[in-house]
Amino acid sequence: MTEVMSSAYLYVKAFHILFVASWFAGLFYLPRIFVNMAQETNPQALERLLGMSHRLYRFMTILMIPALILGLILWLYYGVGKGPNSGWMHAKLTLVFILLGYHHACGSIHKKFKAGINQRSHIWYRWFNELPVVIFLIVSILVVVKPF
Repeated sequence: MTEVMSSAYLYVKAFHILFVASWFAGLFYLPRIFVNMAQETNPQALERLLGMSHRLYRFMTILMIPALILGLILWLYYGVGKGPNSGWMHAKLTLVFILLGYHHACGSIHKKFKAGINQRSHIWYRWFNELPVVIFLIVSILVVVKPF
């Protein structure tokens, strides 16, 4: 890799990490808002939480897009994770697809709350909130350790 490419690669990687971390912050926090919404009985407070969840979901989506694009650039252009020992990358990409589904599920849950439909308890949302934490832990290990 030339020095210019090496420098560009590091910038792409740095911004990828920044956008992924920011997206995850939203994935960690939005379900916590759902916990509060599931417990809320005051219509004014529920309306405020709906507004918060709407703005956060929209912002998370904006952060997710460059995270995915930069990750794709790292994978395709710089060949990160290619080669005979790239099982970790396949596992990571599988988890990224699961996160995309989780992100979409959060949007669906928000729409149901907005429509006045909540079929889940606050305890369910507390458990739902744990999935991105577990995925973040696994992905971090896969990227750093590259176990296979």
